[in-house]
Amino acid sequence: MPPIRVLTALDQARTQYYHFKAIVIAGMGLFTDSYDLFCIAPVMKLIGRVYYKPQDGSASPGVTPPAVVSATVGVALLGAVAGNLVFGALGDRAGRRRVYGASLLLMVCSSVGSGFSVCRTRGCALASLCLFRFLLGVAIGGDYPLSATIMSEFSNRRTRGAFIAAVFSMQGFGILASSGVTMAVAAAFDRYTGRRAPLDTPEAADLAWRIILMAGAVPAAITFYWRMGMPETARFTALVEHDVVKATNDIGRVLTDLDLASVTEEEAAAFRRTTSLPQFGLVTAPSASYGLFSRRFLRRHGRDLFACAAAWFLLDIPYYSSTLFQSQIYRPWYPPEEHVNAFQEAFNVAKFQAIIAVASTIPGYFVAVLLIDRVGRRRLQLAGFLLMAVFLFALAGPYDRYWRGHAKDAWYIVLYALTFFSANLGPNTTTFILPAELFPARFRSTCHGISGAAGKLGALIGAIGFLWASQDRDKKKVLAGYEPGIGMMYALIILGGICLLGLAVTYVLTPETMRRSLEENESEHGQNSHAGENDVGQRFQELTELPKSPASMVSSHVSTSPIHPHRFSV
Repeated sequence: MPPIRVLTALDQARTQYYHFKAIVIAGMGLFTDSYDLFCIAPVMKLIGRVYYKPQDGSASPGVTPPAVVSATVGVALLGAVAGNLVFGALGDRAGRRRVYGASLLLMVCSSVGSGFSVCRTRGCALASLCLFRFLLGVAIGGDYPLSATIMSEFSNRRTRGAFIAAVFSMQGFGILASSGVTMAVAAAFDRYTGRRAPLDTPEAADLAWRIILMAGAVPAAITFYWRMGMPETARFTALVEHDVVKATNDIGRVLTDLDLASVTEEEAAAFRRTTSLPQFGLVTAPSASYGLFSRRFLRRHGRDLFACAAAWFLLDIPYYSSTLFQSQIYRPWYPPEEHVNAFQEAFNVAKFQAIIAVASTIPGYFVAVLLIDRVGRRRLQLAGFLLMAVFLFALAGPYDRYWRGHAKDAWYIVLYALTFFSANLGPNTTTFILPAELFPARFRSTCHGISGAAGKLGALIGAIGFLWASQDRDKKKVLAGYEPGIGMMYALIILGGICLLGLAVTYVLTPETMRRSLEENESEHGQNSHAGENDVGQRFQELTELPKSPASMVSSHVSTSPIHPHRFSV
């Protein structure tokens, strides 16, 4: 890549106030994402009590049917697949900043829409909820590539991994906020309605779940002003729009302590000539030479794209399966559903989510931030997949013989929590970072979106497929509304095997990007696959040293460059 001074300065810049501000601004989108995705479990408990009251007079509370739960979860994940692809592509075409605000605005509107859900009849309310959850998923999916790309392009090479990991770690606090809001709303309504009997669900419960969903719009709305005030990233402006002066001015407004000499119009014009004037024997820049679906892209970046997408896909199957596995774990720790009312049941579900977040999820993110720029992305991803497999196998082996009857055993909870710790320490964080570092600026957001979409397809398999497959083979022990499956033991064994497959993919295909500039990562892969091509950065340096007149420029270049039959036309 051309040695643009502003990009070199960004790579060498010391950590400044704006870096932390950018972490909060970008991270608040991930905060809202996890809030909206994880609050749905207790919300489904309330919806079951409100809209699925038993009609036969049985002494059991209403339960949301598994098909409805699967549809509600599935539409959000399908929306996330679409959002990753659409907003990822738009981020490379319209600019990161312009699309960034649009995804956040959609997130606010769809969160509010999910709470209103238009009407109060069961069919209409649930259909409306699924519609707005799909749109919410689109916004959530769109935030992934934009947040990662923006943070990677603002960061220096020494702490880039920690900054992106810090953005992603906001998910843990989003889970905690989701649990906290749900517990507060449930406790307030329980007290306000007079602590009703277990089977007495007041109409106020229909308002409670709507408030929980709409609260997700608050952090996104607060962040919208600061997000729209962010400048476009210097790498997009310089490398995609080819405006070096504007890139320097934009970044100079927010990072004031850069070791950056003035970028003159002459230097900017020289850079533009390297990207648009092949008639003087200059190599055409990558931004004009090949497209996303070209063979050249496949040779240069196909392996990296497959590695990122496959690792993310393989991670999200066990990760989201384990998330829904929580219902099998917290049930023995709390009173049976028929012994608590709607608000108390939702409170208990949210309470367990908060415990897991504090004990394993957030610490895993914290350790990842500390180690990512010391140990490296590849090693952490390898370690995370290996540890996830170990803990899943430890749960699977004695599950039918021991754990099923000893779910209150402390080691059972510890092993379960360690699977989340290992995931967040390793692949759940690194799969978010690597696609933001491996690809050229004009493909970066798109490739991250493709990788994220693959991950959400894995999440769809984990959240729905394994939810049904993990049901007991004995029909008498199957949860209400489900069909017999392969059993929890075999489901956990398969999930552990998937983690080992992710370990193999990482070991064979995933490169290391630690402490390398984004342009170095790109050029190294280009040199590996195109060793005979001229280096654009070297050509840029030669050009800036040439005389100013076009005639002397041509004569000087001819005298110092080997003749190539395709470089000149007479």
